[in-house]
Amino acid sequence: MISKWTKRFAAAAAAACILAPALAAASQYNLQPPQTIIAREIYDLHTLIFIICCVIFVVVFGAMTYSIIMHRKAVGHKAAQFHENTTVEIIWTIVPFFILIGMAIPAAKTIITMKDTSSPDMTIKATGYQWKWGYDYLQEGISFYSSLSTPRELITDNTPEGYKKREAYANYLLEVDNPVVVPVGKKVRIITTANDVIHAWWVPAFGVKQDAIPGFVRDTWFKVDKPGTYRGNCAELCGKEHGFMPIVVEAVEPEKYALWVAEQKKKMAAQADDPNKVYTADELKARGEKVYAANCQVCHQPNGMGTPPAFPALAGSKIATGPKDGHIGIVLNGKPGTAMASFKQLSDVEIAAVVTYERNAWSNKTGDMVSPADVKKLRK
Repeated sequence: MISKWTKRFAAAAAAACILAPALAAASQYNLQPPQTIIAREIYDLHTLIFIICCVIFVVVFGAMTYSIIMHRKAVGHKAAQFHENTTVEIIWTIVPFFILIGMAIPAAKTIITMKDTSSPDMTIKATGYQWKWGYDYLQEGISFYSSLSTPRELITDNTPEGYKKREAYANYLLEVDNPVVVPVGKKVRIITTANDVIHAWWVPAFGVKQDAIPGFVRDTWFKVDKPGTYRGNCAELCGKEHGFMPIVVEAVEPEKYALWVAEQKKKMAAQADDPNKVYTADELKARGEKVYAANCQVCHQPNGMGTPPAFPALAGSKIATGPKDGHIGIVLNGKPGTAMASFKQLSDVEIAAVVTYERNAWSNKTGDMVSPADVKKLRK
């Protein structure tokens, strides 16, 4: 009976060793299919370590189980009496040493490759904000913000119908209004930093995950193999909206990338503010309504009533109807200890517009106007 059981165990152990590589290759149980050189090296390293761990598990527990069964007292086996076997101690010291060396060499090679950001074809600065990403293409002179584009009503609808809609919604919480666009076959260096708290720029298919830390500059790189849309997230817990700041990268052919760059430059030129323009109150309020919709209404609601206590109402608030400098200051610098983040990333015109709008919308009828010069004076 014992012999039969032992044979079955041996067969199961052999099957485990054989199936380990197949299980590691199954994408539904593993990493995303790699799309860059780095991602492939990480994937291969992960598979190698997984197989080594499976073999160690089978050998150690197989030997332990065999010893427990075959050397038990019930079959008349008597325990050996010995102390300090030099040969055994040398073996169990040397074998793990060589196993660790065998794991360390490919791991060190992969890490060195990951950190080699030299000689990039292009550089993009990714800045984390609560809660969106800002991108600056340093060679092309292109800048834009990338925010979640999944409809807010779909996120907040917790009815049974709402859950069904979310299940059927493609790319739920993984879509943005302005994706990062890069050419295939080019080495792209990503410089990461943050405006407020620690974020992390993470795209699994690229094998890229780099913290974005306020006051520091970190970098990483990738080179996409083939055109496609690749998705990721902020991977550092950064506050209430942490789960709502996805990353979308569109890899396109170099010709399409050149066309995209030209379109972005035209768009930026059309949207650029005239530094010499003197704005009227009506112009600022119209512009401010758009800025509010894009940046503020998620928390403070379109009607300005907020969702107390986390997000107080702006309609009738002491800030929105009080001194202008205090209102500008809280938009510029946020409020420590609360969910109110800094919006320094907005231009002086945008902040002047949104403050003017908030002071004259809903039940707020201050009748005053904030100029871009007022914002520039208080910007630290």
